[in-house]
Amino acid sequence: MENVVRLTPTLKAVAAVATLVLAATACGSSGSTGSSSGGLNPPDLKAQSKLGKSEGEVNLIAWAGYVEDGSNDPKVNWVSDFEKQTGCQVNSKVAASSDEMVKLMKTGEYDAVSASGDASLRLIASGDAAPVNTGLVPNYKDIFPDLKLQAWNSVKGKAYGIPHGRGANLLMYNTQKVTPAPTSWSAVFDDASKYKGHVTAYDSPIYIADAALYLKATKPELKIKDPYALDQKQFDAAVALLKKQNADIGEYWSDYLKEISAFKSGDSVVGTTWQVIANLTADEGTKIKAFVPKEGSTGWSDTWMISAKAKHPNCAYQWLNWIVSPKVNAQVAEYFGEAPANAKACAETSDKNFCTTYHAADTAYWKNIAFWNTPIQQCLDGRTDVKCVPYAKWVQAWTEIKG
Repeated sequence: MENVVRLTPTLKAVAAVATLVLAATACGSSGSTGSSSGGLNPPDLKAQSKLGKSEGEVNLIAWAGYVEDGSNDPKVNWVSDFEKQTGCQVNSKVAASSDEMVKLMKTGEYDAVSASGDASLRLIASGDAAPVNTGLVPNYKDIFPDLKLQAWNSVKGKAYGIPHGRGANLLMYNTQKVTPAPTSWSAVFDDASKYKGHVTAYDSPIYIADAALYLKATKPELKIKDPYALDQKQFDAAVALLKKQNADIGEYWSDYLKEISAFKSGDSVVGTTWQVIANLTADEGTKIKAFVPKEGSTGWSDTWMISAKAKHPNCAYQWLNWIVSPKVNAQVAEYFGEAPANAKACAETSDKNFCTTYHAADTAYWKNIAFWNTPIQQCLDGRTDVKCVPYAKWVQAWTEIKG
């Protein structure tokens, strides 16, 4: 990245508290379309029609850093004011993976979840997530248009959640040890042997989509249209590429503190990363750059979804509106290290360059990002003459890839 910024205290704080896996099992879909998920036919559930009286509490499942009440850092607290204003006591559980989120939502004990793209379609398909009445979420009107009614948060024009934030999976490299400067994901695939033992990759089955995105550009004969909609031949090609890459991998990362440490020590010199990791790594004094290569990148967009079995739906709706309100959405975005979903949040960030660094309003930038989605048997790219490889097979293949 050309404009690495000095970190705000909140970004340093999130590094201290979060040894998190943003989506240890996540998956996404092309960010360039507003289409919903092709062959998905979820149960016919109705969205809530109006808000009722607050139930006095709300039970949330969230990624680390999304529901902060001051207990991790006294200066980081957007829960207490919500509780005072609504009378809804917040009970939250941090999940370490999308699989855990799906499992917890099935219990019916939670009212809402901050689901990544791999979890969201699973929750919709199983009937565990209810459609959302966006009219009951006043701040929804200010959400960036290119986050609304996307393939990972809607089906057939029906919204199943409120967008929270987004980020891209970038290529990061040590500018002193990787020359010439890379422009392509070939640096970690076809040319990875140049940096054997010092290449790093994201430790998740969804990383198969990164290989598919690269093959989409470099092997047009495979006819890959969507890296999350892979027929058997396309899937086998992506898996083969990753098995080849495995010989050059020094380590797979899921805890981003470990990736920062690996780049600082020189154990890693090139690999996939997030913007917040690039910022923190540069802040540690390591000479790096991070960018979206010419093929584009995968990425993630998180969505607050309401359980179909929610016992406290009115408090849940109030939480959805609160968490994407301009000031709070800005606080979360800076603390976590992601682009906010609410366009008005950019005026509320403590670092006035924050939204520029994270490309919050840069529509053209996000068109090159294929957001995580859930691979299902009905191909998400619209094909009906073949079956695509479902997510369970991605999980199985990832174990084989890592040996």
